[in-house]
Amino acid sequence: MVNTEKFAARLEKIINYYDLSAAAFADQIEVGRSSISHILSGRNKPSLDFVMKVISHFPEVELYWLLNGKGRFPKERSVSPPQPEVPPKPITPAPAMEKSSPKFQQQGIPEDATQNGKQIKKIVIFYADGSFEAFEN
Repeated sequence: MVNTEKFAARLEKIINYYDLSAAAFADQIEVGRSSISHILSGRNKPSLDFVMKVISHFPEVELYWLLNGKGRFPKERSVSPPQPEVPPKPITPAPAMEKSSPKFQQQGIPEDATQNGKQIKKIVIFYADGSFEAFEN
């Protein structure tokens, strides 16, 4: 169970560490300003959503420290050797299909294209963007 008074003291420590006012802190974590006021005064307990917003917006805050006071604030940053930057591979475009290729040349509907003695009157092609083309005989 979270001790509300001690949580409020840790929240105050975070606000002071970042040199923010309670209102600016509330704006930063996208909660109502009254939420900060009520938590700091001990009127309300922090919600899970509130705690997660603090953790996500301030990476130096450890969850366990914020809830229980155990751990460190600010977090110790592990120093790792710099990684050489690998340039991204250039993206080669896929070979485009040419409209002039025989498959894509606009051709009329062959006169003998019938099935069961029926003739094709109209062909409609619908595209993903909502447009269409109609070909009539």
